[in-house]
Amino acid sequence: MITLPHAIHFALRANALTSRLHEEQGKRFDPFPVVKFFNPLGAATWIATELYDDDDTLFGLADLGFGCPEMGVFSLAEISSVRLPFGLFIERDEHFEPLARLSTWADTARRTGAIIFAETELRRAAKNRKGNELPPPEDIGGG
Repeated sequence: MITLPHAIHFALRANALTSRLHEEQGKRFDPFPVVKFFNPLGAATWIATELYDDDDTLFGLADLGFGCPEMGVFSLAEISSVRLPFGLFIERDEHFEPLARLSTWADTARRTGAIIFAETELRRAAKNRKGNELPPPEDIGGG
């Protein structure tokens, strides 16, 4: 089972609540992703911005490796239950950097065909902006 550190769980829940408030006010909410999950043996990748009240349903960008990343909901329990060869599992990227808001991730991933290609492009853009340094982490809660 993938366990979420308290800070990540808190940020995901805070984004879900903020998203709900924005929706009630007719406003758009575009946070930075909080967490990334990946298949260590394949291209499947998920980045999430929100965790719903059930502590299982995540909202974010999902890419199963077929060239068409899509925003939507996915289950933490379901991706945790995936069993891979060699005793491996879906993993949380402990070194994930948000780099951009979710809408930018989605646009870039759709254009490049994969979250992993979008990450490369967003990282390159961040380095170009900061002279070979990544920008400091912004408020992950975004908005």
